[in-house]
Amino acid sequence: MENKKRCSWCEKDDLYRKYHDEEWGKPVYDDPTLFEFLLLETFQAGLSWYTILSKRENFCKAFDNFDYKKIAQYSEGKIQELLLDAGIIRNKLKVYSAVTNAQNFIKIQEEFGSFSKYIWGFVDGKPIDNNLQSLKDIPATTPLSDAISKDLKKRGFKFVGSTVVYAHMQATGMVNDHIANCWTRS
Repeated sequence: MENKKRCSWCEKDDLYRKYHDEEWGKPVYDDPTLFEFLLLETFQAGLSWYTILSKRENFCKAFDNFDYKKIAQYSEGKIQELLLDAGIIRNKLKVYSAVTNAQNFIKIQEEFGSFSKYIWGFVDGKPIDNNLQSLKDIPATTPLSDAISKDLKKRGFKFVGSTVVYAHMQATGMVNDHIANCWTRS
């Protein structure tokens, strides 16, 4: 893999390269993985993705393997325990939002049959291929991420601004922002 041409943002180390090569931009349609990325992206707000990615295993352990049904039921005691966990981001508002977002995730499942049907409905079930030439062409937000963000906020989700939503769209393959000469496009 060392000789492969990649999007230059991931060349920091092997953790980033592995994430780029195996996950970033690959379409995700299952609800548990969509929730995992949603939780991680909301904790990323204001931080680098690398910071979150390097703590991913800690988040997995702290948040019951990203089980949104369990997270939706977290007690105040569990929340306080999370706020003491040095392995994750201990932002009080973000920890509380994880519980709120899990509860709202379940509401969307009840309304649409799955979160996947809801979120992928914004792109008619198919990834948008942006066919970008360089990193400078990758947007931080789009009118579509603005619309999804607005809808999620209306449904009670927290820390889902347009930039967070666009990062979620990239992570789960709703948009393909791999640059034109990246090996993943061949």
